[in-house]
Amino acid sequence: MSPPAKRGRRRGHNPHIPKHIDQTKLPDGIYYDHRGRGAWYTLYQDGDRRRRKNIATSRATLSELYQLAQDLHDSDRHSIRWLSNRFQESAQFTRLAATTKNNYRYAHQVLERTKTRAGIAVIDLNRYRITPAIVQRLVDRLAEEGTPAKANHTAAYLRRIYRWGINRGHCTSNPAWTIEAARERKRHRLPERHILARVTQFCQQRSQGTTTASGAVAPYLWALMEIAYLCRLRAIEVLTLTDAHATDAGIRTNRRKGSRDNLVRWNERLRTAWQAAIEVRNARWKKKGRAVPFDPSRRPLFIGTGGDALTRDGLDSAWFRMMTAAVDAGVIKSEEKFGLHDLKRRGITDTQGNRHDKQEASGHRSERMLDVYDLSLPQVDPSGR
Repeated sequence: MSPPAKRGRRRGHNPHIPKHIDQTKLPDGIYYDHRGRGAWYTLYQDGDRRRRKNIATSRATLSELYQLAQDLHDSDRHSIRWLSNRFQESAQFTRLAATTKNNYRYAHQVLERTKTRAGIAVIDLNRYRITPAIVQRLVDRLAEEGTPAKANHTAAYLRRIYRWGINRGHCTSNPAWTIEAARERKRHRLPERHILARVTQFCQQRSQGTTTASGAVAPYLWALMEIAYLCRLRAIEVLTLTDAHATDAGIRTNRRKGSRDNLVRWNERLRTAWQAAIEVRNARWKKKGRAVPFDPSRRPLFIGTGGDALTRDGLDSAWFRMMTAAVDAGVIKSEEKFGLHDLKRRGITDTQGNRHDKQEASGHRSERMLDVYDLSLPQVDPSGR
């Protein structure tokens, strides 16, 4: 965006301008529109067209208008938006996981929608003038609105883009580095065993028909649920399973977030689910006329309707439809719905043995992480001899 237009003649008195503004001292290129609740705006040249941009509400002070005029004069290169856009165009952003990219884009939108008291989008503020106190007020404000997770995601994104900018000479400090995180509500859902069994059976029954029928369930879903529960896997860990992970002794996991891989031994239930997933995949490949890759590591266990590896978005959509159908069919109540990640928590809780055995099975490197997933009640002997 070009710098604000300069006025060519002396301003006339505007009776609609707020009384707390000295009109004789207004900065060049800043104008007032009294319609509605009133807004300060500037004009800029966009190619061969002249456009308007609102920059503040009627509550803005004269000093704030001067600051805005200076920021506009310094061009958009000094804004948080510019830094965010450059980061999202970088090779570092391209290499991130799809879920991380979506989270960062969401935080970018939060910064666009959140306004300061003067009515300016936070993302359009001068990034060199952002202090830790400003970021903390933003986090506290979002948390007080009942969205602590949004507050923490936004702070994490600011921390990330400033770190990227410092390393490339676009920033001199990181104002989000020492921010206190908002306290989030804990949602450690643990589906009851009988509810999990009913939903799994429901998925098996509904997967027999066509996937386009009303209330139908994706044919791979019940097998995916079984494998996630029995192997204590996250969603991304299930989606990235291939034929190469199946060994004679069991399934070799591919855990994320620093957890240790392990080998889950075969039992009849696990073999049945694994074989069912292969049959669903091969049938779909045959229907699509897809060649079966020779390399086992290139044969994903779960695929989408097009024959390619199942994506997280595709799985989330299938899961949502399944849960909705289960509630509509009276299999579970609305408050009994659970997420795919809760299968990992149920699997770890149901693991036989002591704390060490459960930590070994889950792959967690610390007992602190195990506390999030193991919700079992320890059984101990009474005291005394």
